[in-house]
Amino acid sequence: MAGKKQFDVEHALDEAMRVFWERGYAEASLDALGSATGLGRGSLYGAFGGKDALFRQCLDRYSAIYGQRFEQALAAHPDDPVRAVEAFFAAILARITDPAVPDGCLVAQSAAQSPMLTAESRALVHDLLARQRERVRGALTGAGLGEAALDELAGFVVGLNQSLAVLSRAGAAEAELRSIARLGSATVARSVADAGERV
Repeated sequence: MAGKKQFDVEHALDEAMRVFWERGYAEASLDALGSATGLGRGSLYGAFGGKDALFRQCLDRYSAIYGQRFEQALAAHPDDPVRAVEAFFAAILARITDPAVPDGCLVAQSAAQSPMLTAESRALVHDLLARQRERVRGALTGAGLGEAALDELAGFVVGLNQSLAVLSRAGAAEAELRSIARLGSATVARSVADAGERV
């Protein structure tokens, strides 16, 4: 006897995540989300609790997928903060130049649309950016920087990451994105070298 087709939650989240990523929160209509996931409005609400709750689940899934890649890149060179940041930028470039996924970054796009988000969704976007700063800061900890300089440099790296995503979304050429990442890595290297000279 043929069984009832099971609902694949992860697949539905991936498809919904793509809609939010391509269209942004405001333009991701329930019809578009339903078409992508194969669920009617009632089923969407039943499975995910509505558009806003679905959006947060998609942000969490996006962070779990790509955050893990960034953590691995940053942890690949535990004794070399500069190489760790270079690996981080390489992981970012691999994502934003991947033709299999939408342009840009779901977190960066969501941050730009913060005024249109609910307070709970805005808080999640803020938290995801804060987590990224903490990951980068952790990789830079062995660079001999003071606390304030460490915070500034981690903020610079994360800010550059978000800028790369926005530029990618705007159609910047891959060569331009790679050039910006190289200059970012060079800035980190100079900051670390200056800290070493002061010790």
